[in-house]
Amino acid sequence: MTQPSLTLLGLESSCDETAAAVVRGRPPGPGAILSSLVASQDDAHAAYGGVVPEIAARAHVERMDLLVARALEAAGVNLGEIDAIAATAGPGLIGGVLVGLMTAKALALATGKPLVAVNHLEGHALTARLTHGCAFPYLLLLVSGGHCQILSVDGPGAYERLGGTIDDAAGEAFDKTAKLLGLGFPGGPAVEQEARKGDPARFAFPRPLLDRPGFDMSFAGLKTAVRYAVQREAEPDSRFVADIAASFQQAVTDILATRSRQAMRWFAAHRPNAAHPVLVVAGGVAANAALRGALEAAAGAEGFAMIAPPLALCTDNAAMIAWAGLERFAAGHTDPLGTIARARWPLAARA
Repeated sequence: MTQPSLTLLGLESSCDETAAAVVRGRPPGPGAILSSLVASQDDAHAAYGGVVPEIAARAHVERMDLLVARALEAAGVNLGEIDAIAATAGPGLIGGVLVGLMTAKALALATGKPLVAVNHLEGHALTARLTHGCAFPYLLLLVSGGHCQILSVDGPGAYERLGGTIDDAAGEAFDKTAKLLGLGFPGGPAVEQEARKGDPARFAFPRPLLDRPGFDMSFAGLKTAVRYAVQREAEPDSRFVADIAASFQQAVTDILATRSRQAMRWFAAHRPNAAHPVLVVAGGVAANAALRGALEAAAGAEGFAMIAPPLALCTDNAAMIAWAGLERFAAGHTDPLGTIARARWPLAARA
């Protein structure tokens, strides 16, 4: 018997994007995004070169109620037609997470609708189901501002972590490199734009850990190498900045593509039931065109298809939270109103 379609409201506030969305569908997808609204805070944080938690939390408080109302209106539904309310409960900046989760709790209490507390990382992990109906299991490279890891996605709540960064995430390295080069915030798009004009072979930046077994990565040493290169240049000109950006981006791309190829070989050996193996690339850094191209080539070389969400669903959004909540709700999972917000919340149980 076919499961009926579900309609969920999703809220996201884990960092500096305030978001609300309504999605409809049933597992395995694809689903329909009835509305997806995101209020960016880039201007509020630009002067600081990074996200200021207190500023982010205040902005979430000011914007969340209005965004929820607008998301429902844009979707053409009311709260009575919503089956459940999903919200990010972590990981993230705790002040921001609290805003979205408390809003969802209030709505659930007032309407009698179920609450589904969503791991923000699971939102990214399951976006390929929302957009492509991707079948389990699949391999996931999750690369965002705060996270960088490779996992086998075996089902909602079922993840095996193969490896990840032992220090900075790739997105953090992009932001810090942009700051060193005076390119502004957010750093990822700024570095990518500058890299298009540069020579990726000018600077021999390190590719840490690639000479070691396993799937772990490191970006702190790469970031430090960039800093030393900048400090050595007495009068950096536009060509220097472009070449630094291009060389840095190439190093990050090489690290991620190499580890992904190694993980694909592991996946092929350990998940033989995946008849058509897929590499899913998700998270904000997945919006980088050079990285997408390299990973698509790596996937093809290993006999994998590659799926990357549309650019609007790579960065933080509430549609992915609503869909992850829908998957969990369809599996019979709901959460009590006493559920706590979590600054840290590993996606894989053994991480």
